[in-house]
Amino acid sequence: MKENLQEIFKKYSFPKRDINALVEVSDVEYYSNLKLPEDYVFYLENYFGIDQFIGVEFIKLWSLEEIIEANKSYKIVEELTATIGIGTNGSGEFIGIEIDSNKNNVKIILSPFIDLNSKYHVEIGTSFTDFLIKLDKGLEWFS
Repeated sequence: MKENLQEIFKKYSFPKRDINALVEVSDVEYYSNLKLPEDYVFYLENYFGIDQFIGVEFIKLWSLEEIIEANKSYKIVEELTATIGIGTNGSGEFIGIEIDSNKNNVKIILSPFIDLNSKYHVEIGTSFTDFLIKLDKGLEWFS
């Protein structure tokens, strides 16, 4: 898993974290009341946010320092109890992680900022790694 992730980080020049964040992963988990997936935690602890195309889709992934504030601004965690926003596609939708703790099931989703309702979630990955691999292979969200 980490090898695939690191290959993508290298290929797309994800900025490596060289200073410790002022926010801890545990702060994000406490705020969201969610246990974040290991592959996403690895990204947060070792890289800064990005703002670029991966494959044919544009993504902006928030860095560890931005997640809580962004989720508060958009009221994502307030409105969607099993979801935390992790970025955006720059076109009115957020990228999020939806966690079903009963089934230990993780989905990476794309959903509109405007009407925060899980019925609008579109699954774009079964894990953070799967999401990035699919983008790298040319997955289009809306064809």
